[in-house]
Order: sequence, then C-alpha cells, then structure tokens
Amino acid sequence: MTATDTAPVESPGSPNDAETAETADTVDTAETGETVDERQPLAELYRDLRTSPKGLSERETARRRLVYGVNELTRRGGRRWPRELLDQFTQPLAILLAVAAVLAWAGGTPALSIAVVAVILLNAGFAFVQEMQAERAVEALAAFLPATTKVVRDGVRGEIQARDLVPGDVLVVAEGDRVSADARIIDGDVLLDLSSLTGESEPVSRSRQPTAAPGSLLEAHDLVFSGSTCTGGEATAVVTRTGMHTELGRIAALSQRGTTERSPLETQVRRATWIIALVAVVMGAAFLPAGLAAGLGWSAAISFSIGLIVANVPEGLLPTITLALAAGVRELARKGAVVKRLSAVETLGSTTVICTDKTGTLTENRMRVTKLWLTGSELDATTPVDDPRALALTQAAAACTTAEAPSTTQPNGTGDPTELALLRLAGEFGVAVDPAERKAARRAIFHFDARLKRMSTIDMDGAAPTVHTKGALETVLPCCTQLLDQQGTAHPLDDPARADLQQAMDRYAAGGLRVLAVAGRTVDAGRTVPDQREDAESGLTLIGLVAMADPPRAGVAEAVVQAHGAGMRIHVITGDYGPTAAAIARQVGIGGRDGRIVAGPELDQLTDAELDVVLAEAGEIVFARASPEAKLRICEALRARGEVVAMTGDGVNDAPALRHADIGVAMGESGTDVAREAATMVLTDDHFATIVVAVDAGRRVFDNVRKFVLYIFAHAVPEVVPFLVFALSGGAVPLPLSVLQILAIDLGTETLPALALGREPAEPGLMSRPPRSRTAGVIDRVLLLRAWALLGSISAALVMGAFFFTLWRAGWHSGDPTGGGTPLHHAYLQATTITFASIVACQIGTAFASRTDRASLFTIGLWSNPLLLWGIAFELFFTAAVIYAPPLQHVFGTAALSPAQLAVIAPFPVIVWGVDELIRWARRSRGTPVAPTTPGPVLSPAQ
Repeated sequence: MTATDTAPVESPGSPNDAETAETADTVDTAETGETVDERQPLAELYRDLRTSPKGLSERETARRRLVYGVNELTRRGGRRWPRELLDQFTQPLAILLAVAAVLAWAGGTPALSIAVVAVILLNAGFAFVQEMQAERAVEALAAFLPATTKVVRDGVRGEIQARDLVPGDVLVVAEGDRVSADARIIDGDVLLDLSSLTGESEPVSRSRQPTAAPGSLLEAHDLVFSGSTCTGGEATAVVTRTGMHTELGRIAALSQRGTTERSPLETQVRRATWIIALVAVVMGAAFLPAGLAAGLGWSAAISFSIGLIVANVPEGLLPTITLALAAGVRELARKGAVVKRLSAVETLGSTTVICTDKTGTLTENRMRVTKLWLTGSELDATTPVDDPRALALTQAAAACTTAEAPSTTQPNGTGDPTELALLRLAGEFGVAVDPAERKAARRAIFHFDARLKRMSTIDMDGAAPTVHTKGALETVLPCCTQLLDQQGTAHPLDDPARADLQQAMDRYAAGGLRVLAVAGRTVDAGRTVPDQREDAESGLTLIGLVAMADPPRAGVAEAVVQAHGAGMRIHVITGDYGPTAAAIARQVGIGGRDGRIVAGPELDQLTDAELDVVLAEAGEIVFARASPEAKLRICEALRARGEVVAMTGDGVNDAPALRHADIGVAMGESGTDVAREAATMVLTDDHFATIVVAVDAGRRVFDNVRKFVLYIFAHAVPEVVPFLVFALSGGAVPLPLSVLQILAIDLGTETLPALALGREPAEPGLMSRPPRSRTAGVIDRVLLLRAWALLGSISAALVMGAFFFTLWRAGWHSGDPTGGGTPLHHAYLQATTITFASIVACQIGTAFASRTDRASLFTIGLWSNPLLLWGIAFELFFTAAVIYAPPLQHVFGTAALSPAQLAVIAPFPVIVWGVDELIRWARRSRGTPVAPTTPGPVLSPAQ
C-alpha cells in the first residue's frame, strides 16, 4: 500500500457538518440509482465511497443500510400467489367445467358434480405450481450468496452477516470463501472461480494491479464479484455494489424481467373454449323462447336449454389435454428431457430455431490431443513416437497442470478437461505424472489468467528449477526469445519461424482444434526462483504446439440432419474462439462452408435493426465470445421476428436467456441449479440430439391433441340434433336423449378413448414437415368441418335413424304420448337407449377415423394403439352396464335392448370410419392437405 492509495478522510462515524452533507449526497446518489466508478484510482474511489482501508464504523454502516438496503437478491413485486391462484379458476376451461359441475348438480347427480369440481381443483393447483417455477430461479441465485463474511470495520477484522454488507465496507476474501458483494481489490492476490457468472470453468487470478485496457467489468483484473468463489490466495477489497446492484443481481433482474407468455396451445384452447361457451349459452338462451313458442311448457323448455348447453360443452377437454401433455412429459423424461411446464411439450413442436451451446452439447467436453507441432515436423499424437523433442513437449505440458489423471479412486479424473487431456497424453508417451511427486517438485505456480490466457509453474527438474508455461500462442509467443529446432537445440526466434507457427495455428483452428503453445526455461544456477510472474514468464524457449480436439458427440450430426429436414435453423452461441466453434459446427452439419461468424465485439456494435437483418438472412450463424446480454438479445430478436426459439445454456449467466426463450433448455449434468430452475426443459444427458427428440415428441403431441379434439367435437352434433328435433317439433317428437345420458357420454364413454388418442404413434413424415406457424390453430376450420360437417353429420343421421326406427317399429306416430304409464313408454325408453348406444357406436368409428389426419389407417396399423383398444373395450363395458344394469337403468333412464336392436347399430362404427377413410383417400389422390400448417381462425399469442 502506497501513500497515493489513500486519501485523507474524516472518520466515517464522526458527527460533523461535512459528514452530514456527504451522507445526504449518499442518499441522493442511492435514490437515483447511481453508483461509483470501480475503475477510477483508489484515492478517488475511497473519496467517493467515503471510506478508507480501515473500513467503516458501525454507526455509518447502519446508516448506509437504510439507504442501500440489505445485501440480498429480491423478487420483483414480491409474492402474488393469492391472485395467481385465483386466476387459475377464471380460465375459460375451468369456467366451462364449473358450468358442467353446476349442471350435473342440477341434473341430480351430485357425485358427478363433485368429480368435476375435483378436476377443476387439481388442474388449478398444477398450473399454479408451474407458474411458481420462475420465482424459484431467483431463489437459486440467492443460494450463491454466503450467510456470513469477513470484513474490516474501524480497523478491526471480524465476521458479520453477509446481508449486512454496504458499499464502502472493506471485505476480506480468502481461499474457500464465496464472495458476498462486488468489490475492488486493495491488497493481495486471489484465484477466483467465476463460472457462476461467465460459464467458464477455468479459474482466473485477481490482484490489486488494474487492467491495462478497459473492457468488460468481468475481465477487470482488480475486481471481484458477488457469487464467485475464491480458490486460492487472500485479499482485501472495498465493496462497491451490493444486493441487486451487483453483477449477480443484474442477472437476477434479467431473469425476472417480463412475463411468461402463454404457449400457442394455451392461447388457442383459451379462445376456442370461450367461443364454445358463448355458442352453448347463446344456443340455450335462443332456443328457450323457441321451445316455448313451439308449445313446450316451461319445465320442458328449461330442460331442453340445459341439455343443449351440456351437449355443446366438452366437459372432458381440459382433463384430456392435461393428461395427454402429462403423458408427453413422462415419455420425454424417459428419453432424457425433463419438461417442467406441460404446455411446453406442445410448444416444442412449433420450434423454428434452436440456439445451442457448443461445448458439452454438440461436443463430448472430453479433450484429446491429436497433433504435436515441432519445428520442421508435425506428429500424430495418437501414436507415440520416439522423438526426444516430442517427449520434452509432453513432459513440459503435463508438468504445467493442476488436474489429476483418472485413477481407481477417481475414474474420470479431476480438473480441467484440457489438462486431463495433457495428462492422458503424458501417460500414453510413458511419462505419466504422479500428483504427489508433482506437488513435491513444485516451487511456484502462476495460475491461468483469462486476460493473459496462459499459466506457468516452476518445478524442480533434477537439481535445477525449471519454468513451464502453456497457453494461447498469441500470449506465449511474446514471452519467448528462442525456439527448439529440429536437433533439439534452442535457436533465436526469427520471422520465418513465427510465420510457420501462425500458419500452423490457423490450420489447426480451421480444423476445429484447440491449440496450446508450450514453452520453458531452466533457472540459471545461483539465481533465485522468480516470485513475480513477469520475471518467470520471460526469456522462454518455445518447445512446440499441442493441438487437441473435443470431438462431436455421437448422434449429433444425424440429429442436425433431422432438424434441418424438419425446417429448423440452428445457431451456435458460444464463448469459444470463432473459427474453432465454426469448424465444430461444420463437422456436425451446422452453417456449412459459408457459415457466418459474428464475434462478441461485432455483435455489441450492431444496432437492433442491424441484428434483425443479420438474423433474417438465410443460413446459420456462429455467435462467438457471446456475453449473457448478447445471448438474451439474440433470443429476443429472434422472437420479435416470430420465431419459436429453443435456447440452451448451463451457467448462471444463461438464466435470463433461458427464462425468455420459448423453450429454455438447461444442461442436467454440467448445468448450474440456477440454469435448471430458469429453464423450461432440462436435458439429463446434455445431448443436442435430445432436443430434436423433444421437438419430434412435441409435434406428435400437437397432432394427437388435434386428434382427440376432433374426436370430442365430432360428438357435439349427434348430441345437439336430438334436442333441436325435439324443440322444432314442438314436443311432437319426444326428447331422444336425456341430459344424464349426455354426461354419461362426455365423462364416461368418451374419456378413455380420447386419452388413448393422445398416445397415438406418429404419422409417417412427421419430421419432414416445416414448422407450423406460431398462430396455427390446434382448432381450425379444417378440423371443425371434419368434426361437424362430416363425422358429426354422419353420426347424427345414423343416431336419429336408429331412434325413429325403434319408435316406428313399436307403432309410434308423431304426437303420440310416451310418458310413464302410456303403452309406448317402454318403447320410448328403448328408443332413447338406442340413441345413447348409437352415439357410442359412432364414437368408436370416429376414434379410428381420428387416428390419422391424412394417411390411411392401414399405413399405421389397425392394432398399433393398444391403449385405444382397451379404451373402446371399457367404453363398451360401461355402455352395457348403463343399458342392462337395473340400478343404472333407473339413474340414466335406459331399457335393455334386444339382439335385433343391437344388430341395427353394429355397422355404425364401420360406416363412420369408412366414409372418412374414402374422403381422405380422395384428398390424397388430389394432393389436398387435410391439416394444413397455415394459421387457422385463432388469435396470435400477442392477443
């Protein structure tokens, strides 16, 4: 500490006018959200913070705590769970189910009403729990802050609660500590793990020495940050930012910004169900006076209106959709993708762009040395050779490590993947490094510095201390004065040699290889071992280059081909060197030869409009050296263009982008808790191919939702037509169907086949279609025409034909009484029963017709969905019980049917399915799509 580092300041706690004025300034500054400049000279920093190396007084810290608040991460707006929980009961599907429950109670079936209410409660609770996931991301961020920390106050070192830190405090950071606030080092040196903020696992050194050239705060050599961990050394630092003003707090704020939009399915179902509710209520209200005008009594007219509403309300739609999505979630979990929000399964199917990391997702994150460059030669590192220079290169590279090679106690080894690759190489060359011997020989270590991009150690090599240095060629080469020649002799580095080195470097980078330069020198006898990095890393002799590869994961290239075939683009967003990342991308089929590379500085200089132009261009892009803000910016720019974005990430710094993507994809093996909490989907195997598998599953889920919606909606027509015939005839035709029989269909016979359709195998060519539009309707004109005009109309004609056939065989004529005690009453009960049974029979035909949108049922197999067969078996059993069990006959108003009557309805399933199959065959012959991907009559998510 020099005299210039301190400034004469008043005692922080002294009660005088100057301090009162300064405190007022502090309040004004805090209230306006302004902060000090961490990079200004220390004397000015002390002045602006009104502190000194002796720290603050207790009185001053208490005063500042009132101004700055506690040092912890906070939620924006606090908890709003009562309102959020209440919102779940005002969703349109919940309202429709509530209407069904009321009608069921009014219809005299309280048990059914209670069951529907239970469905409402379960769905509301489940949706509420899913919405709380966003807040858990902030809670996970808060876990990065320690409970206590060491500070200097009034010149005395002590321990306090980390939440009590304020700007101006003097913080003590030692090995093993987690940093509690953003601070500027005033004395000492530390090694920091900044992976929680940068995503880079390599430790970085920090000291009092300021950064020569201004850049990102995270790259500043004299700053430490909240949430990082000290892995070596000790330092004191003056606190500059606390709580939500820190870099960690900034990420927490980004993670909370905005609100989660509804998925396409949620938007479409919400609108469709409101329309259905409106249609049901309007029809019921409109036909009430029509029934009265036709001569019906008040009781009959009200019964008719209630039946009309019940017939239009798809009571089983919400639970069927929920359970179908839940089945998709379980299936994806078995394939390595854990989806945290049910509706996200469907959103996956509309993905148009995948933004992926490189390391660990496209690659194995398992480095292996493949090439050794020596003066005048290039060696294949996979085959050990008898060359003294190669042995020297291998030994020097392995000596300059801190990792430990795999052993019986550590099968995978410990440490950085790059260093593990060097140790593995040493073992293959017969010079394996023993950790204990390496530690005993070590005299000094200068850890890897992200700014310098190199690392050095001083080790005893025989009787002489030897400096070993490894790192990026562009940073190691300036430290070298000599180069090991072909005879193993050190010769001065000349321009031709430097040109050869750069040429080799460019060639390796173009091949996707990571290159390390290895150098060393022996400390002259009688000279002391250098204790300063600058002294150690000077006058080095360059031994050679080590090129290593992180091979692409098996199956990634095939997954990329499948993604491209499905019409999706893939952008790589990485912190790695651009040419290396682009080469890996090309190896797996991303970008091609002309793929564009946009480096971090270039991206930062682009305006939003220019970025939109870049993203609008055809082709795929590698975004290199991307910051957290850049990742979020790319995501939001893509979404503004209407893309449905799946974004991968693993670090704390990825949380904002994961939160704001349509599908945030976190890594389960290598990812942080924060990333996993912020994401919508977690890959348990960290494999890119799993994303494509999830997209395939999402598309299939969307198709299957359409299938069972078609199945459910098709029954509205045969359920509504009997009431219309009753009303329009003025009661001359008795009511062909009762309200309880409709509920028995909608919540009894219909549910299991609908659920089985949610598990339908994919149709051929599913992943050969382009992504559907974000606004493409799950319920569109094509589906409604097929449900109501085709399947529904055919079913209604068959159902009413069976009803009238039964009455006419018994001698009924229009207007004849059929009430209790009349000669035709039993025939009427049989007629309503056959109406009920006919709808069930038509349901079976509709279920088989719904299994495909375009293809023939025979292409996927009649028996390929065993769950549907079991569902139909239950449907038949339930129907038989309602028809033939005396207790249920009394409840539902049914009568036993004769074999001849059953024979009448037996062909109905084949007729319904057969007509639909013929029409699909005709459309295939004309090349007309059955289920287009163009937008249907639905609102956009923005609406």
